Amino acid sequence: MTDMHAVIEKALALSKADAAIVIGERGSNANVRWANNTSTTNGVADSATLHVISIIDRAVGVISRSFFPDDHLEDLVRESEAACEGKPAASDHMALLEGDGPPGDWEAPADQTGINVFDEVTPDLAAMFSRAGEHDLRTFGYAEHDTTTIWLGTSTGLRLRDTKADGKIECTAKSADLSRSAWTGRVSSTFTDVDLKRMFERVEQRLSWSDRTIEMPPGRYEVILEPAATADMALYAYVMGSAREADEGRTVFSKPGGGNRIGEKLYADGVTIYSDPTEPGFETLPFSVALGSSSYSSVFDNGLPLRRTDWVRNGVLDALITTRHWAERSGGSAVTPFVPNLIFAGNQGPSTEEMIARTKRGLLVTCFWYIRLVDPQSGLLTGLTRDGVYLVEDGEVKGAVNNFRYNMSPVQMFANAIEIGRPEPTLPREFEFALTRMPALRVRDFHMSSVSDAT
Repeated sequence: MTDMHAVIEKALALSKADAAIVIGERGSNANVRWANNTSTTNGVADSATLHVISIIDRAVGVISRSFFPDDHLEDLVRESEAACEGKPAASDHMALLEGDGPPGDWEAPADQTGINVFDEVTPDLAAMFSRAGEHDLRTFGYAEHDTTTIWLGTSTGLRLRDTKADGKIECTAKSADLSRSAWTGRVSSTFTDVDLKRMFERVEQRLSWSDRTIEMPPGRYEVILEPAATADMALYAYVMGSAREADEGRTVFSKPGGGNRIGEKLYADGVTIYSDPTEPGFETLPFSVALGSSSYSSVFDNGLPLRRTDWVRNGVLDALITTRHWAERSGGSAVTPFVPNLIFAGNQGPSTEEMIARTKRGLLVTCFWYIRLVDPQSGLLTGLTRDGVYLVEDGEVKGAVNNFRYNMSPVQMFANAIEIGRPEPTLPREFEFALTRMPALRVRDFHMSSVSDAT
């Protein structure tokens, strides 16, 4: 395959547009899957994608291809230019960022992963299968690791290259008759920190809790949300955090009468949530990559440096996602681009087990799924519980309860937090977002709006 850096340089040289951006991606994936206590598949895959973005008379045309041999490259560039025809001028048009040539690693080959990334995990699979069989349980799961190398070049001389790596592992255990199930998962960029034995012990314990079932009515409950549930709600709040949509009066972060709520105390004390591309164990690309524009990204911000941004600081809304265009349009607001990780600050706090031990009465919620936005202006979400809701009384789990549909705003949820656990690498169940560290949360008045038949 042609070197990606050379493809980008040639595509830029072929461009006749007023401005051009060319982005190359080389991906590498390794995965392992198991079901019914047996490893079923494993494999590796490589991919390559080229994105050509042309800007003509402020209109934007984007073409992406996974097949781009040298003799097809000019056709691809012309197709991107033709895609500008008939389009209106982009509302977020800005001059492209300037650059001064390629970095030192511009011509370096793409990083790759391989099946050996699981060398410290796969031996534990056999032990888990054996133990599950002994206890008449079935396990199902999936682990994957991805590396993606990005090259970004522009007609204004910007050249950037970097690699991101992330991975996840999740495991579901079911009773032999498949009537009861429990799930757990976590993220890892190396898999050297994954304790599969501990993961199985967790789902095994939850299945033992569900030996007893208790019917509970809808209502407002004190709940302990495990980190996966916290992560999904935090991520929904994050992607709702567009400064443009807030300033236009369309979201929960809009101020009555105009403007946004930056500077207001919206969350409980102790809630600090930030993004940082250099966060150890959660490293990601240090520059923006966008194939199109939206309320929280801009194709004209390609290559914009990313740095730590505190979105919430000790309960106070500190920033919203702001593109260069909206920062200028809104009168000089700070440019705070989207960063593809989300971190709950701190390394202290009780474990989930310690939180259970001091619970008088409440529900323990493992995870959420099928989450949907109901009302942007209040931030109201609806969704379902899944794979484990348990009644806790007098510091002990008394049994599993029925699933619920809930109606709750993540902003209100964080405002109602009365205890914060210890943040840990977290895999959200619903949100496809692998670089997250979140705690368990104790939340008052969580609205379980109806009983769900989901299992």
